[in-house]
Amino acid sequence: MEEALGPPSVMAEKAEELTPMLSQYLELCERYDDALVLFQVGDFYETFCEAAEVTARILEITLTQREDSTGTYPMAGIPIDSAESYIETLLDAGFRVAVADQVQEPEETTGLVDRAVTRVVTPGTLTETELLADADNNFVACLTDGYGLALLDVSTGEFYATRLDRPEAVEAELERFDPAEAVVGPEAPTDPFDDGCMVTPYERSAFEPETARETVEAYFGSTSLASEAEVRACGALLAYAEYARGTTTDGDGERLDYITHLTRYDPREYMLLDAVALRSLEVFEPRHVHGLEGAALVETLDETACALGGRRLRSWLRRPLLDAGRIDARLDAVEALLERVGDRERARKLLADVYDLERLVSRVSRGRADARDLRALESTLSVVPDLRGCVADAAADSDLLADIHEALDDCPEVRELIDRAVVESPPIEITDGGVIREGYDDRLDELRATEREGKAWIDDLEARERERTGVDSLKVGHNSVHGYYIEVTNPNLDAVPDDYERRQTLKNAERFYTPELKEREDEILGATERADELEYELFRGLRTETAAATERIQATAAAVARLDALCSLATVAARYDYCRPTVGAVGEASDASRPSSPPDASGGIDVEGGRHPVVERTEEAFVPNPTELSADRPMAVVTGPNMSGKSTYMRQVALLCVMAQLGSFVPAERAELPVVDRVFTRVGASDDIAGGRSTFMVEMTELAAILENAGPDSLVVLDEVGRGTSTTDGYAIAQAATEYLHDEVGAYTLFATHHHELTDVAADLPRARNLHFSADRTADGVAFDHDLREGPATASYGVEVADMAGVPPRVVERADALLDEGADADDGLARPTTPTASTASTDGGELPEKLRAELRAVDLADTTPLEALNLLARLKERAE
Repeated sequence: MEEALGPPSVMAEKAEELTPMLSQYLELCERYDDALVLFQVGDFYETFCEAAEVTARILEITLTQREDSTGTYPMAGIPIDSAESYIETLLDAGFRVAVADQVQEPEETTGLVDRAVTRVVTPGTLTETELLADADNNFVACLTDGYGLALLDVSTGEFYATRLDRPEAVEAELERFDPAEAVVGPEAPTDPFDDGCMVTPYERSAFEPETARETVEAYFGSTSLASEAEVRACGALLAYAEYARGTTTDGDGERLDYITHLTRYDPREYMLLDAVALRSLEVFEPRHVHGLEGAALVETLDETACALGGRRLRSWLRRPLLDAGRIDARLDAVEALLERVGDRERARKLLADVYDLERLVSRVSRGRADARDLRALESTLSVVPDLRGCVADAAADSDLLADIHEALDDCPEVRELIDRAVVESPPIEITDGGVIREGYDDRLDELRATEREGKAWIDDLEARERERTGVDSLKVGHNSVHGYYIEVTNPNLDAVPDDYERRQTLKNAERFYTPELKEREDEILGATERADELEYELFRGLRTETAAATERIQATAAAVARLDALCSLATVAARYDYCRPTVGAVGEASDASRPSSPPDASGGIDVEGGRHPVVERTEEAFVPNPTELSADRPMAVVTGPNMSGKSTYMRQVALLCVMAQLGSFVPAERAELPVVDRVFTRVGASDDIAGGRSTFMVEMTELAAILENAGPDSLVVLDEVGRGTSTTDGYAIAQAATEYLHDEVGAYTLFATHHHELTDVAADLPRARNLHFSADRTADGVAFDHDLREGPATASYGVEVADMAGVPPRVVERADALLDEGADADDGLARPTTPTASTASTDGGELPEKLRAELRAVDLADTTPLEALNLLARLKERAE
């Protein structure tokens, strides 16, 4: 975040000498000293002094100067009509922006026009459609000491609160909600927030317990918040949201009336997916591999038709359920929609016409909605009765759909009011007239009739005056400066009647008016002005009346969102042949008293024909695989060559659990799954260069978090633990971690490894098993069948994979020869014997055990040709 600019120093030094306008600017800068103030002057937002220099540089606009009796000041401005794009650039540069509008019309005063900050724009308090990047939630968080956490989406009114017990839990929740901004109280930690989150210290008084409680109770009455830390976080966050709103031109105060519900939740009610798991499983963001971007899980599941449903589906993915009853309720709903194809497809067509009700009603409540917003609201509410019809039959088979059916309120009086009051295609501006329908208000109709009659009289005036004067070229016209006029060219001026009074002289003509024309003009302009003012007044009243139904509209929006998300899951299930999973209750594993559970313990992961939901979309012939991790044998060590499918398979199992617990069908022939409380992953390797941590350090930090936090109801996915250090150390760590997970943790565990000695360890552990992906060596290289089989792999085929990956033949041949020379070592692997063109070998003698071990640890698939040559040179030098 950029440093706050504060008040302009030059102006502050000579404050008493400033002109009234610059004094007004300085006062606003002092009041909003943590923001860059955009100060309306006519049709532009201006900045001055240091702020102007910064604005000009960041926005790449011209830096000019303003000169008055007190001196010369740098000045830079942006057009109001295109301000949002410039504001977005300032936000991206790390600034908060305070927008100071003229809140008084110039003709209302003979002196300085009043200005006030009408909104403070920050990354977490965006409400403007142009600034919100997409339909996803945009949260601002608030954290207090004592780990009280509140989260608010100012654009929709969604408001959550919880209290956490340790820093790691705070980090996990912030990773789950990914706030754009964080408001922090005194003594609150700032470490949990990532670099993409603007951290905003806020005034201490807002965090005072009594003040915060009064703020919360002003919105929600008596509060059920469980702790003082939660109350302080919620109260301070509401105060900050009000501060960001500024002073509205409607004069209806700062209260955010559309924030009508506060949801207190316990993170332990949801599956925890930390940042590592979200990233490695590609839940929201796909990874970039060799410059290519794949797809994320959310894209695979998202067939929603409207913004409401897309946001709800992401929310479900962010927080998969732990309650088996709630999971089954969603699965019942998906199944009911899956079976009723016609109703589902009709619903999806209707949902495609639904606007973002949550953001619409928040704009209505804030006094920011225009006439088109109200028509969009009416249009969406008019779809609701048909949506109810689409789910009426399915509601009989699903309690959740029955609840949705009941909650779909089309607010008929609101619909009727808007439809009766607002024209079908209103203009954007609500102050220029043309918004209110004829017949809605008698006073307005009379004014419009006067306006129309006057204009009709003027339309006929040209013909009458041509006939009266005999001048066929005579014209009647209008402009904004001189009003209505009669124009006569110079050669015809002799025919001008005596009652014509000169209004304007042109080069080739004169313009006149008559007393009667002036009277009609005054009538028309007076009627137009009064009608426009009355229309604006009527529209504001209409908007206020609509806002009174905020809670009802929000309830309908929530029902529409759930229906769209469920329709999306049903559509994906039908299109890609997913099955309904059977999902057990959380605690099955711990109730079975793992790790010392008896041989006949029930529960576990039992999948037939499982598929990776994302990868199967990109491969022509995806090979399904089974998974069996029972409560009495929850661990599997997975071996096999690179590219055989180990990583895809392990991610697949994790994604099936995530999908099942959000309430989705899964890509499998059959699936019985437990409820897992957390999914831990240690997949792939990456340096933390900024943090000064090596690949191995990152790997060990993630492993430590898994071993410390995993429990018997968790799913642990480990891929190549220990490969970032020496072979001996790496294997020791892998074995120790395997034994600890088996003996102490008892979590469902998939452990992929190239340490083939680990398969011997797994064979000796009573609750573990060996699985492998096999491959066949052919004349063209290696053929992978991607079939998961019992037992350990018999070969790694590392050299063959290196050959296929394009490692230079000389390197491949030398590596092949080195392996042949050490083939008599007992490393637990059989050396493939089928000859190929790249298997020529020479008698290099016996390699020392240390060199053989180091060679076995090399992952050639992840080794560049240059690295392979350097490695080979080192090995050769040491062997000599």
